[in-house]
Amino acid sequence: MEEASKNLCKINDNTYEVPLGYRPGMRVPGRIFVSAALRDMVEPGTVDQVANVATLPGIVKYSMAMPDAHLGYGFPIGGVAAFREEGGIISPGGVGFDINCGVRLLRCDLRAEVVQPRINTLIEALFQAIPSGLGATGRLHATDRQLTEAFISGARWAVEEGYGFEADLTHCEESGGMDGADPEQVSLKARKRGRPQLGTLGSGNHFLEIQRVEEIYDHDVARQFGLFKGQITVMIHCGSRGAGHQICTDHLDVLSRAVRKYKIDIPDKQLACAPLGSPEARQYFGGMVCAANYAWANRHIIAHWTREVFEKYFPGSRLDLVYDVAHNVAKIEEHNVDGKRERLYVHRKGATRAFGPSRDEVPAAYRSVGQPVIIPGSMGTSSYVLCGSDAALDLTFGSACHGAGRVMSRSQALRQFTGKSVKAALDREGIVVKATSPGMLAEEAPQVYKPSGDVVDVVHNLGIATRVARLVPLGVSKG
Repeated sequence: MEEASKNLCKINDNTYEVPLGYRPGMRVPGRIFVSAALRDMVEPGTVDQVANVATLPGIVKYSMAMPDAHLGYGFPIGGVAAFREEGGIISPGGVGFDINCGVRLLRCDLRAEVVQPRINTLIEALFQAIPSGLGATGRLHATDRQLTEAFISGARWAVEEGYGFEADLTHCEESGGMDGADPEQVSLKARKRGRPQLGTLGSGNHFLEIQRVEEIYDHDVARQFGLFKGQITVMIHCGSRGAGHQICTDHLDVLSRAVRKYKIDIPDKQLACAPLGSPEARQYFGGMVCAANYAWANRHIIAHWTREVFEKYFPGSRLDLVYDVAHNVAKIEEHNVDGKRERLYVHRKGATRAFGPSRDEVPAAYRSVGQPVIIPGSMGTSSYVLCGSDAALDLTFGSACHGAGRVMSRSQALRQFTGKSVKAALDREGIVVKATSPGMLAEEAPQVYKPSGDVVDVVHNLGIATRVARLVPLGVSKG
C-alpha cells in the first residue's frame, strides 16, 4: 500500500479514505478500514479495486474494504458495496465464485480436558466422515429433484431429509435459505458439478476445526451465545462448491455482454454487471440464491455428520448451533441513507453481516444483544466470536470482516513452506492437522495470513462488532 497510501486520507486510526478523483469516474469515495499495523499489508491493487467499485452506477455512500481485504476478482476480497434499486447494478464480482462461502459455529457441552486426549482419533474420524478437497464427492448423491429442493429451500430441505434439527434453522442467517431462488438459472453443468458434492468441505481455506474457548471478553453476551471458557466448539468453513463456482462462471458470461448492451462504463472487465430490474440481473440473482441455499444445505449436512462422530466417541454429548453466517452474497436490505430509508442491494464479498439488536433479521435468541459475528483464524491461529452492533449499520451497512485475509499468494506460499514443515510446526503447538495433501498445508500456512487478532481489533475498535470470545484450534481437518 506504500505507493497507493500517498493518495489516501487518514480519517482516524482505523479508517483511510480513497478520495474522489483517485480514479476517473468515481461516484463516491472509498473507505479502507485498517490499523497502522495492517496498512502496509494492503496491496496497491486492492486500493485500485476499491476505487474501481466506486465508479459503478447507483453505489451508495462508499466503496468499502474490511481489515482483511486483499486482491480479488473485480471487487477486493473483503469488499462491501451497496447499490440503489433504482439506477443501481448487481455484479458477480461483488459476490465471488464461491457463493455463500460461510462459517458455522457449533458449541459443545464438553470441556476441553475431556476431548483433548482423543483429539487425534476425533480428527481422523471427522476426516473420514466428511469428504474434503478439490472435486471431492460426498456420501450423499442427490437426485435431480433433491438438488432442486436444496436450491430452493437450503438448510430446511436438509432438515426435511433427516440432517440436523428444526431448531438449527432459527440460528442461521436467513433461517438457512434466501427467498428468490430460480433453479431455471442453474445450468446442467452446474447441476452436474453440484449433485455429488453436498456434504463436502472443499479445498483451499475451507476447514472443519475443533477448538477450545480460550478467553471470554464479554461474559454477559457469551452467556447469551452459550459460550464458556474451556468449552469445546466446532467451526465449519465451506460454501457452495462446484455448483456455486459454475453458476458464477455461467452468469459472468451473460453479464459481460450486458455491460455492452446497457452501455455501462466499467474500468475493469471483471466488474461485469447488469442494471437492477433487467432480465440479466434477475437471472443472476435467481441463480446466486440457488447457490447460497445449496451452501446452507451443505453446511447443515456436514454439521449433522459431525454430530454423529461426536456421539460415537462421546455418547450423550450435544453440539448446538451458535450461528451460521454467509460471506459471499448480495442481499436486498433496507438501510438509512442520508436520513431516508432505502432498499439496497448490499454486496458482501469476503465480508459478513454484523447486525445489531435493532434489526429484525437478528434471530429472536440474540435480539437483545445483536447477532454472533464469527471471524475464523488461519489454521493454527485464534478464531473470534464477536457481537454485531447497531453502529455498524451507518458505518458499513452492518458488515464486518470474514477472516484474517491473505498476505501471500498460494504460489509464494508453496515456494516458502512445505507441508511437512507446517505440520511439524503445528504439532509443536499441540494442534493436530489432517489434510488431503502436503501442498494444501503449505498453501494455508498460518504465516500467509494477517494476524487474526489485529484484524479483529480494527472491527472492535471501530464499534462494528465487539469481541465476545477467543477460540484456539486443537485439531483441523483440511481440504
